[in-house]
Amino acid sequence: MTSIGIDRHTGQPLTGWAHVVQCLQVIFSTGVGARVMRRTFGSAVPALLGQNLVPATVLRFMTAYAIAIDLWEPRFRVRSFSLPSDKNNAETAGQGRLTIQIHGDYMPNALEGDFTVVVPKTVDL
Repeated sequence: MTSIGIDRHTGQPLTGWAHVVQCLQVIFSTGVGARVMRRTFGSAVPALLGQNLVPATVLRFMTAYAIAIDLWEPRFRVRSFSLPSDKNNAETAGQGRLTIQIHGDYMPNALEGDFTVVVPKTVDL
């Protein structure tokens, strides 16, 4: 059974990997405690925004992403992070932007208890 959602921009049905990516975006943009009936939902990512881009802050972002995925998105398992050099340079860092890639395993049937990995996937944040 495939989970089905609604694309938050178009209103069209959304399934598969695109649905997982949208769910991750919602998780990462929601601060813990922001939802009234689900206080534990979300991530520490919003609390980190605006901090100086030093190595310790980048590590905090990666940790916040990994914890949030582990807690709230069973269809994706984190394997590693990377900072792609083609998307990160002095100019983007000066603008306060950093692209982090999350590499992991996509398990489309994890919500039904089947944790078979279908394909490795990467999410750009």
